Amino acid sequence: MTSDPPRTRISAWRPSVAGIAEVFHAHFTDHAYPVHTHDTWDLMILDAGSVDFGVDRRRHGAAGTGTLVLLPPGVPHDGKTINRSGFRKRVLYLDTRVLPERLAGAAVDGPVHGDGLLRHRIHQLHEALAGPGDEFEAESRLALVRERLLFHLNAAQVTAPGREAGRTAAALRDLLDARIPTGVTLNEAASILHAHPTHLIRCFKQTYGLPPHVYLTGRRIDRARRLLLAGRRPADVATTVGFYDQAHLNRHFTRHLSVTPARYAASREREREQG
Repeated sequence: MTSDPPRTRISAWRPSVAGIAEVFHAHFTDHAYPVHTHDTWDLMILDAGSVDFGVDRRRHGAAGTGTLVLLPPGVPHDGKTINRSGFRKRVLYLDTRVLPERLAGAAVDGPVHGDGLLRHRIHQLHEALAGPGDEFEAESRLALVRERLLFHLNAAQVTAPGREAGRTAAALRDLLDARIPTGVTLNEAASILHAHPTHLIRCFKQTYGLPPHVYLTGRRIDRARRLLLAGRRPADVATTVGFYDQAHLNRHFTRHLSVTPARYAASREREREQG
């Protein structure tokens, strides 16, 4: 009986999100990384299988769906499959704007994590990075991932918003309302409002019950609905209200209303005919 040939499937891209150098998804069934280093942080979700790896001459193992591995920049490491099923992983390569290099020592001491909340936040970030147009959401997700990683590296403590939350949230809402077609980056908003990015997110959610990126998407959907009912083409509406393209509009519009923009616009014609 002949053995199955090695199979490798990978997907890699560089998103337009500050702090993320690369997104890398892979399924390896027979692979061994030689010892190497990165100038970025390597944040991995293990989605299936198990992997053996070494960091700074110490061996580690990671197994089970949802296991997280954080490898620091400049530290030698390797990795290899353990069995025939191999492993599937999703990796974010984060530059030192996200995590400072001085925290490398703490990461070397404990590279494997089983934090369910962190895993969920990273998964949400990968979902936001899947296609163009959701960079504001991805920035918000990244800020919360960063906060949790700093907590694990004993570099930060999470504090709840204080009495200023309402004023800060209202200022951010005004900024988002003024930038519906063009959008705003999270870092730009933080600079304008003189607040930390994660503090902005927490104040907004505490005050209005939803994250700022969800609010902005909802406002864009509202504008899209009005334009569609006025007879505008979905492709034109998408870019007019701030979506990346028609596919981006379709995805969010369908999530909100369970119909595509085209079907929504067609309902206008049916009402005319019946009237």
